[in-house]
Amino acid sequence: MSKKPAKKVKVQLAGAPKGMHDILPQDQPLWEKVRKATREISDFYNFHRIDTPIVEHIELFERATGQETDIVQKQMFNIASRGNDRLVLRPEGTPGVVRAYIQNGLSHMGQPLKLYYEGPMFRYEQPQAGRFRQFHQIGFEVMGGEDDSLYDIQVMQACYRLIEELKIKNTTLKINTLGCKNCRPVYKKKLQEYYKNKEKDLCVDCKRRLATNPLRLLDCKEEKCVEMKKDAPVILDHLCASCTKSFKGLLEYFEELDIPYLPDHYLVRGLDYYTGVVFEITTEGFDFALGGGGRYNDLVEQMGGRKTSAVGASLGVERLIEVMKAREIGEAIKPKPRVFLIHVGDIARKRSLGIIERLRQANIRVKESLGKDSLKAQFRNADRAGAPLALIFGQKEAFEENIIIRDMVTGAQETVPLAKMAEAIRRRLK
Repeated sequence: MSKKPAKKVKVQLAGAPKGMHDILPQDQPLWEKVRKATREISDFYNFHRIDTPIVEHIELFERATGQETDIVQKQMFNIASRGNDRLVLRPEGTPGVVRAYIQNGLSHMGQPLKLYYEGPMFRYEQPQAGRFRQFHQIGFEVMGGEDDSLYDIQVMQACYRLIEELKIKNTTLKINTLGCKNCRPVYKKKLQEYYKNKEKDLCVDCKRRLATNPLRLLDCKEEKCVEMKKDAPVILDHLCASCTKSFKGLLEYFEELDIPYLPDHYLVRGLDYYTGVVFEITTEGFDFALGGGGRYNDLVEQMGGRKTSAVGASLGVERLIEVMKAREIGEAIKPKPRVFLIHVGDIARKRSLGIIERLRQANIRVKESLGKDSLKAQFRNADRAGAPLALIFGQKEAFEENIIIRDMVTGAQETVPLAKMAEAIRRRLK
């Protein structure tokens, strides 16, 4: 007795991992617009591209980003390797750039060295508006040279002009200073004194931070902690003479630029390596920052290099695009084809591939429907494409080495030799 064939079980594929997303074809024009603006701004302000690995040793971020940061304590994606290496998917870009700067001897290049990058980062956090587990950042870094506020301004300028280039308006550039290793400890003590009698009302994370790194309390987003910091000490009241002079110098540079700014006395950013000036750029109607950064003069030395002044910043690409979509601005439109190629018959379809190559070499944008045989369907697609000219290529034209050029508005057409096709198309397009 023959057995019935086993019934096939349809296996449903899981969706993308939580917090990770596909960048679909309809969104690619916006992404390309951001990439194009990044390349142009970077080129204009003399930033050179650098690409670092997506995977790095975990020690890099433990030393650079900071043991007490949420990134290191809660958000890193660890990778199990066969060699038992302690590896992670990079959660941010700056430490990798600093490692590359030291490892590849980039300090021997002209200083200051201005670098930029763009690419995916990974953080294990709760997905929400403007936050993903895989996200993309654009970063600008200036390393080496003098410890001059001019370079802080140049990094801010690159970020601000990139946002401006994308037509995102109603933005605010918030600035603050964290002081230096001489005056920052005094401010930390003032913070600890302020929060001492309020400790019981702090969130769990801030209770821990109070003893280890009180500056982190100012960065907490918990509602009760945000309310509590409103009367906290202001660092500007505790700066040393050198930091006061440096911050005033920064404000003087702003007078030369058409960039509005707003002092924010409690802005600290969420990374331990920042020293001196920090900044963020926000936009009206969104509760996340588009980007931000600051000075990190101690990081290169801390990671084994020479004492090096440095400043950097990053922008979140998904956040930029979310704002652009919400405001219906900056929609990048794919250029319309100049001609639409219509084939008639199998021989013409095969030879159409060669015609498309001729048009590519002549830099004439073409669209086609080689998968369709119906003339009516092809002309319908030509109308939708919006090409001013149609090229009609059938069996007769294939044998005679000709092609028909048809004006899609007037219906007028002429037959020209294939050898003179590009010249005839350019003449008609004029």
